[in-house]
Amino acid sequence: MLTRERLEHQQIWLYVIVLIIGGVIGLTSPQTGSLLHFTISPILAILLYSMFAQIPFLQLRDSLSNGRFIGALLVANFVIVPIVVWILTQIFPQSPPILVGVYLVLLTPCIDYVIVFTQLGRGNEKLMLAATPILFVVQMVLLPFYLWLFIGNEAAKIVKVGPFVEAFSFLIVIPLFLALMTQLWAKNKTSGERALHLSAWLPVPFMALALIVVVASQIEKVTNDFDIILKVLPIYILFLIVMPMLSRMLAAWFRLDAGAGRALIFSSGTRNSLVVLPLGLSLPGEWATIAAAVIVTQTIVELVGELIYIRIVPALILRDKEHEHSKSSL
Repeated sequence: MLTRERLEHQQIWLYVIVLIIGGVIGLTSPQTGSLLHFTISPILAILLYSMFAQIPFLQLRDSLSNGRFIGALLVANFVIVPIVVWILTQIFPQSPPILVGVYLVLLTPCIDYVIVFTQLGRGNEKLMLAATPILFVVQMVLLPFYLWLFIGNEAAKIVKVGPFVEAFSFLIVIPLFLALMTQLWAKNKTSGERALHLSAWLPVPFMALALIVVVASQIEKVTNDFDIILKVLPIYILFLIVMPMLSRMLAAWFRLDAGAGRALIFSSGTRNSLVVLPLGLSLPGEWATIAAAVIVTQTIVELVGELIYIRIVPALILRDKEHEHSKSSL
């Protein structure tokens, strides 16, 4: 008999399978992939709702009061990450359209499925959820500045904030509100309890569905611009390797506990690929095509990396006993 616990235990292999399925659909039936493009945002919204519904909101106040974690999160994502990204793009120089795609996706920390992978990697997902609005506001303010700083005034003007705000409202604010309403409903009504229990079954299948539609709808762009993909792969792979190490040191410096430290690692290594895709598609002409291919490539590389992260972060990079020892020695 299939239980929710068993489904969650097997979800890693499920994600690997659906990545392959999405690629097959997109490559063998491009028309189907194009149609699936319009389902990305609704599926992501349902996924976020189902995840938020499982978070005990009454405890979020305690998460927001964790000043050390918020400080470490801001330093990691908006100081260390930009420096690392700038260095990587100097080592592997790119044309301006490619750079815009790379900067869009690497300079924006994830505000959706990072919560899922943080939980899978034994990190504190409540801290990640509480930090989501902060991450969004800061990245929205700083992204144009970083684009201007790294590329120049012309490229910074090309990026439109509107699609980014729209994506945040649809993917974060509305699901969060509905999840809160569901929990309030569950406190007073038996039917609400049943609805909340049902929502707990949704995260794994809708994460799998989201991976299928994103890969199926965008994989053709990736294959059509394969020469571009080869240029950005070293940047993405090195980013995934470097950021956990730097975040591990930052976690020790800020004296974070193991759960918060792992959340920091996942946040700094996980980028806003799915949510930032509409922003890339809003670019004019060929820039949109190139940016989409660059962003989707990062999505695929990152998802493979996340499957590795959830194993090695708690087992090797930040173990409970090792982190407690590092705290006591500071």
